[in-house]
Amino acid sequence: MEKSFAFNIVPTSRIASFDVYSVAKLKHHVAAFLEFDVTESRIKIKQLKRSGQNISFNAWLIKVIGMALELHPEVSSYLYNKKKLITFKDINISLIVEKEIEGKKVPMPLIIEQINKKSIAEIAQEIENAKTKVLSNNDIVLHKRSKKYENLYYLLPGFMRRVFWHFMLRNPKMAYKNMGNVGITSLGMIGKINGWFIHKSLHPVSFGTGSIIKKPIVINNEIKIREILNVTVLLDHDVVDGAPMVRFLNDLNNLIEKGYELA
Repeated sequence: MEKSFAFNIVPTSRIASFDVYSVAKLKHHVAAFLEFDVTESRIKIKQLKRSGQNISFNAWLIKVIGMALELHPEVSSYLYNKKKLITFKDINISLIVEKEIEGKKVPMPLIIEQINKKSIAEIAQEIENAKTKVLSNNDIVLHKRSKKYENLYYLLPGFMRRVFWHFMLRNPKMAYKNMGNVGITSLGMIGKINGWFIHKSLHPVSFGTGSIIKKPIVINNEIKIREILNVTVLLDHDVVDGAPMVRFLNDLNNLIEKGYELA
């Protein structure tokens, strides 16, 4: 009798995703669902690319996020204890890149360090290098060689793996070194998504970007068709209160819609 089902092996890199999601449910994140008008910025990027500059929309967006966080460093701080926050001088972003490992597409984390000190072209090159890098099933983080103890993590039972994540979050310097202080998940890189998605993260601040969709927007009492980027932002309420959140998001909006560093 022919079987009506089939078993599929879960890629090793997915195990960490299960644990992160489980631990992230305990975080006190506030979710903001935002729309950014990127019409002018996209025009400028296309013009720069035609002139031979190595930039991309995603690299530019990462740079803009880094700039906004440099203006509001408290947003990307970690909770050190109940009385202190720890703020790092540099913005290190964890970006999810879809890779093919042994015939299967899996999400892999890429840590781009010192976003605040890099150009858009440098960020774009790092992302491109990550996309073209050939990986094995033992690789767990792009651009970093897996250490023996990191590979042992996947052999541990679930409750012990989650203890590791809890321990790391209680040690912000360790968390910053291993996963940065900002997270970005970009499903818009994969397909068209007319809406928002609520992601999970262990970072103090993280972004879930959707697709760029054309929508009718009222500008100066006139309806115009504009290119709109949907973004979900998670902000840790243990780290930052409502008013600083709004100031950060307002500056982020201005930087994005005015085409920061694209003139």
